[in-house]
Amino acid sequence: MSRYLIIPDRDRMDETIELCREYNLGLELNDFMFPKVLDDEARCRNLCEFYKNYSDYVCTSHGDFFDVLVFSEDPRIAAISKERIIQSLNVSRAAGATGVIFHSNIEPFLNSVEYKENWLNKNESVFREICSRFPYMNIYLENMFDMKPNDLADLGERMKDVANFGICFDYSHAFISSVPLSTWAKALSPYIKHVHINDNDGINDLHLAVGDGTIDWEMFAKLKDMYFNDATILIETSSIEYQKRSIEFLKGVTDI
Repeated sequence: MSRYLIIPDRDRMDETIELCREYNLGLELNDFMFPKVLDDEARCRNLCEFYKNYSDYVCTSHGDFFDVLVFSEDPRIAAISKERIIQSLNVSRAAGATGVIFHSNIEPFLNSVEYKENWLNKNESVFREICSRFPYMNIYLENMFDMKPNDLADLGERMKDVANFGICFDYSHAFISSVPLSTWAKALSPYIKHVHINDNDGINDLHLAVGDGTIDWEMFAKLKDMYFNDATILIETSSIEYQKRSIEFLKGVTDI
């Protein structure tokens, strides 16, 4: 059975923790996805000290993903991308997280065999090394601009022997693609360890409360039971009001 997570509101932590206690929720930190935060050592220390007060709830953290291209043809860009991943892992660990999410950042309009092979080979090389360096951290790669599941599925298959690597299936990103959600879930199912959900209109990544958009959540409940019932699931909305509304809606269609 899945455990659900929410994003903490540091200005309303009493309400955040009250919600966690009521529904046995965990926390996914969103503080360390920004380069300006990662480069501010004092701010990182303060955030880590803050989250140590909630260590019973902190589960995962979202790593830096802006312009993070470990597969770049430019070796300088690839090097700084790898550095950002390592920074994200170090500070997330210090804050109490045991899993960190990064993005695939694949360009959907570049369809050459050479581009896809380069993406696959370099991601495998980098994340094998990083997973070995951080054996105590789970590392998840999330579909972002991906318009089909094939590339992440290929990477998941190559990395299936690495215990601390997995796929973060962003259900709402997949909904924007032209590929059915059932196809996404089935293709990625052997590798899914974490899931992100929110709602949208099928066109834009709106991060609405679950039930406020056009996603069929009864279908989600069926696919979850079939393909990723053991994964942790983040209700990826930052507003406590949206989180509460999402939970109330999900209670009507699945376990939470």
